[in-house]
Amino acid sequence: LENWQEDWRLTEIYNPVMMLLFAAFLLFRSTTSLYLANNQHYSSRSWLAKDMPYIGQVNNLRTSNIPGAFVVTDYGAIGDNSTDNTAAFMSAIAAASNTSGTVYIPPGLYRFNGSLIVPPGVALCGSYLSVPSHAVVHGDYPADGSILMPLNGRGNESDVPFIQVLSNAVLKGVVIWHVEQLGHGLPVPYPYAVALQGNNAAITDVEILNAFNGVSAVKAARHYIARIQGQPLNIGIFIDETYDVGRLEDVHFNPWFSIDLDFMSWQVTHGRAFVFGRSDWEYVLNTFAFAYAYGYHFINTEAGAMNGNFVGLGADYACNASVRVEATKRNGLVITNGEFTALHNSLFAPTSTSSPIQISIGDNNTGAVNFVDCSFWGPSDHIAKVSGSGTVGFTSCIMSGWDRNQQGLPAISALSGGIIIQGCNFQDSKAQIQLEANVTKAVILGNIITGPLNITNNGAKNVQQGYNAADE
Repeated sequence: LENWQEDWRLTEIYNPVMMLLFAAFLLFRSTTSLYLANNQHYSSRSWLAKDMPYIGQVNNLRTSNIPGAFVVTDYGAIGDNSTDNTAAFMSAIAAASNTSGTVYIPPGLYRFNGSLIVPPGVALCGSYLSVPSHAVVHGDYPADGSILMPLNGRGNESDVPFIQVLSNAVLKGVVIWHVEQLGHGLPVPYPYAVALQGNNAAITDVEILNAFNGVSAVKAARHYIARIQGQPLNIGIFIDETYDVGRLEDVHFNPWFSIDLDFMSWQVTHGRAFVFGRSDWEYVLNTFAFAYAYGYHFINTEAGAMNGNFVGLGADYACNASVRVEATKRNGLVITNGEFTALHNSLFAPTSTSSPIQISIGDNNTGAVNFVDCSFWGPSDHIAKVSGSGTVGFTSCIMSGWDRNQQGLPAISALSGGIIIQGCNFQDSKAQIQLEANVTKAVILGNIITGPLNITNNGAKNVQQGYNAADE
């Protein structure tokens, strides 16, 4: 998959003919993997029975690698890709709740017509000891561990989440596969796969293979979200109403489930990998997303906005913005060691849906946003477009690949608020910075410039500029 991502990007930049051939290849691969040989529409069960090894075999395991665990198969669960396991799982969970114990899920394919609740102090654990991933686009279907297959809430993203994890509870070591979410055409809405709904609730080592909405943490102080992978389609992770430090780390979202053209067009037009509302400190470490409208989206909810510390962020092929900040608290966001690409490819979305910018700061933002030791590349329109009344800083950053259509666009367009640009490396011989009249303060200091210095001031009055080293 990584190879086709790089090849696909090169076709957009360098070879329109190859782009058409590549589009034909993707269309062939996605359609042939998602239809039966006679091109008739299939049911999810017939598709699985045909294409997946081991499907239809009842899992009769009664043992657990966790001493003292409550094993779901002892309570009637059957991982045969047919039986509704909602009641059996809840029976095992109820037994475990009496002692705040661990519920173990042996390998198997477990279907659910209803939802699950993991009560305080209970751990719901599958067979995976580290986070799995399955490249369904290459025929690697989940059939090798604890696979949970929710059916409830189809067509209604506001329905009850599949799994609710309450205070001091944890979900770990499973795959969540919405088996009736077929990988072609427009995605079908579903409720959140997992909702953390209490203090210290946690989810670790889980693949949310094709969830419409992945994981939410709302009113879950000190939540812990770690080692999550998959291809969530609408929202990957949503954080809000966190009034004590939350933690999010080692998350990787990639189009492993489907690269069907209509499917991906929807995702890169509407999808958001990470959405942050109110959080009073959030620590985010080593996260990545490929092919979304927004990689990281900071919003203002009824509870407010957030502040946080972000290290090792990555967003590749963000169709509209790698980072979109509509609101943040006054003490703001500190983003360090990030790598961000924003680009558009008409293979997946019409040109009218995209204006790729790595960093987009909205009109209503009042807080500080700092990028330190980050790298930005395109082809994009701008590296950053800055509005609002807050101050945005770029320190020791690498910038390349802006002004994709050769229109004379600057890497950084500052429309209002304050801006600090210092010690950065502008690698292209193009316009670097443009300041508009509503910029309140600007400091442009000690940058490395390829080609001539090209900074335009359209009326900003308080500008401190110097020690910029250009070629001419």
